[in-house]
Amino acid sequence: MRTLGRRLPISCPTWRHHGQARLIRAVQWTGRLLCWSLATGMTTAATELLVTPQANWWPALRPLPWYLTCLTALTWAILRAREKAAQHPPDDDTLPNHWDQGA
Repeated sequence: MRTLGRRLPISCPTWRHHGQARLIRAVQWTGRLLCWSLATGMTTAATELLVTPQANWWPALRPLPWYLTCLTALTWAILRAREKAAQHPPDDDTLPNHWDQGA
């Protein structure tokens, strides 16, 4: 039986497909990290604007999410480009016949 909320392992006999699946997961996790770091950066900016924290550690903490956002955006762009390059368009010989017909 399949447990709800649990992913099944990818079972594919080819190593190439496994590498592509790992690349896809890396792109997804990097995209999630990008979103969360951007949200954290906006939250720290709003906190500084509204509350004006006086803690000694605040000036060191405030720019960290923005640095992480820049780093993550660059990493995501590189991984996404690699993912797109790994996807080869189908040859004309492998296209189904119904794709050749006009609407």
